[in-house]
Amino acid sequence: MFRFFTVYGPWGRPDMALFKFVDAILDGRPIDIYNNGEMYRDFTYVEDLVRAVRLLIDVVPERPASPEEIAEGDSLSPIAPDRVVNIGNSNKVRLLDFIEAIEEVVGQKAIRNYMEMQKGDVPATWADASLLYRLTGYRPGADMRQGVDGFVSWFREYYEK
Repeated sequence: MFRFFTVYGPWGRPDMALFKFVDAILDGRPIDIYNNGEMYRDFTYVEDLVRAVRLLIDVVPERPASPEEIAEGDSLSPIAPDRVVNIGNSNKVRLLDFIEAIEEVVGQKAIRNYMEMQKGDVPATWADASLLYRLTGYRPGADMRQGVDGFVSWFREYYEK
């Protein structure tokens, strides 16, 4: 099983922050910024995600003969041949820094609507992707600004904005 951490990039979901922010900024509408921007996320560029999944295809979990055979930090099940692997950069990025990167790429400042924390949300999430590295030798690491640039280029072309 794979756990994805805040995936972004071309063809991204319209309910995700990057899509909503770019669309609103280009249309001159305000963006809602929860917890007054003091939110942190592990933004994972879609190409990093795809590469990690492709590498993990070749690392099929095998049921261990005994629980003692499971390496420390491995989520391998002692009962069934499965494990959970986090796919992310293992790097938390402040939401306000993400928004500033969007503004820079778009060439336009956002109209910011600062809000309190949403109920049920958490101030910070990021991946411990050390198991991904141990299994594949791969560490996702796309530059956030370049990833935002890739998304904005796609968005402008696709939506003709």
